[in-house]
Amino acid sequence: MQSTPPKSHFFAHLARMKLINRWPLMRNVRTENVQEHSLQVAMVAHALALIRNKYFAGNVDPNKIATIALFHDVSEVITGDLPTPVKYSNPVIRDEYKKIEKAAEQKLIDMAPQAFKDDYAALIDHQHHSEDEIFIVKAADVICAYLKTLEELSAGNQEFGLAKKRLDKMLKAYNANEVNYFMKAFVPSFSLSLDEITQEDY
Repeated sequence: MQSTPPKSHFFAHLARMKLINRWPLMRNVRTENVQEHSLQVAMVAHALALIRNKYFAGNVDPNKIATIALFHDVSEVITGDLPTPVKYSNPVIRDEYKKIEKAAEQKLIDMAPQAFKDDYAALIDHQHHSEDEIFIVKAADVICAYLKTLEELSAGNQEFGLAKKRLDKMLKAYNANEVNYFMKAFVPSFSLSLDEITQEDY
């Protein structure tokens, strides 16, 4: 064991996830940052993996998927959060942003201590992930964005109306058993009040 470990800026950068706000072009009743979003995505991704395994003959690792989800937006501590309408406004911007995102991911991996670089690369770099892992994390990401629209709409903020429709269409297009199960079992509660979700029957 090394008595004096080498200095690393890795976790100091990751800690800045809480400073990056999502939905920057839209009026928010409650601001959401990337750090809290990543935790929610990890929880939902873990649930999607469990649902797939228990009900639909899946064979994925929920704990690994949850950990990948925790790191899925870490590049934004370098790039910031580019709004979706800008990111996907045309193929050129989309492709160039993917290159920027990839470079930011590599910069973070390079900051990790040498002994841990491969471990963090396995979490941050998508080329180390299976198609199933990528899909489940992406689906969880979209579900969490959808939940944000429900919360904003429930608070009377109509700014999120079109975003809800767009995300609802995406989730239905997945036609994935675990996504459909989660949407039916857990999502309706997000449109209810605290009193309603604490009642035994609603």
